[in-house]
Amino acid sequence: MTKAINNTYFIVALFPLFFSVVFVSAQTTNPGKQITYYKQCWTSVNSTMRSSQHWGLMADFHVRTDDFYSDEYFYFVRIGAVNWINGKYPVALGYAHLWLAPKGDNKTWSDENRIYQQWSSSHNEGIVKVLQRIRTEERWKDVIVDDKKTGDKQFSFRLRYLAAFEIQVFRNKKIPSLVVSDEVLVQFGKAIDLNTFDQNRLFVGLKVPIKHDLSFDIGYMNILQQKPSGQYDLSNVFRLFFYYTPDFRKKEKEPSISIDGGE
Repeated sequence: MTKAINNTYFIVALFPLFFSVVFVSAQTTNPGKQITYYKQCWTSVNSTMRSSQHWGLMADFHVRTDDFYSDEYFYFVRIGAVNWINGKYPVALGYAHLWLAPKGDNKTWSDENRIYQQWSSSHNEGIVKVLQRIRTEERWKDVIVDDKKTGDKQFSFRLRYLAAFEIQVFRNKKIPSLVVSDEVLVQFGKAIDLNTFDQNRLFVGLKVPIKHDLSFDIGYMNILQQKPSGQYDLSNVFRLFFYYTPDFRKKEKEPSISIDGGE
């Protein structure tokens, strides 16, 4: 029974990868779509700290630059409480804040406050470790007019589904493993009209272990994002994410697994 359920999860988790290839290909080859291209670098430190069988904390910090390392335009911090249901299935609740640089010659940075909730599950399927995550976000963005904050906030709700596959090609776990992941994001709100589909993030790279509770992944990420105008941004991203997963339980029954996976 458990094996059948895991097989079902595995098949379901493959869906976003299929969706990503088909959808991104369709949009980027459509002659009627106007696409703006970007080259970016995303770096972050992500931590999941477990203090007991059922409780822990998660926190992360992200920096993004445009034109690879030339222009810093995005800073993001997140913190949350994690509860492991039955000691195995993590759910989280927390707060996040984003600072976003203005476009063009404008000078006013935009702030965004978020409340988020998430659930994740992981299991092994042969040499493949499968991680699935559902995250919901309530977002309050600054409304800026003529390069000045109005004091008003624009609210939206975003739903995210991530499927990540870590493939242990070699038996020696000190050797990097292959990582393939895809995340689909959709959003809703009064101001959301032409871009209910927010974005799709496809990542291919290597997971490199440093020690039992410290690792990083490095690789290429393709992001297709629909703008409020209905047109698209396509970003080619170099990604470098560090993961720190300390387990402070007196008796560690199993290693902690990072449940973040990126902003």
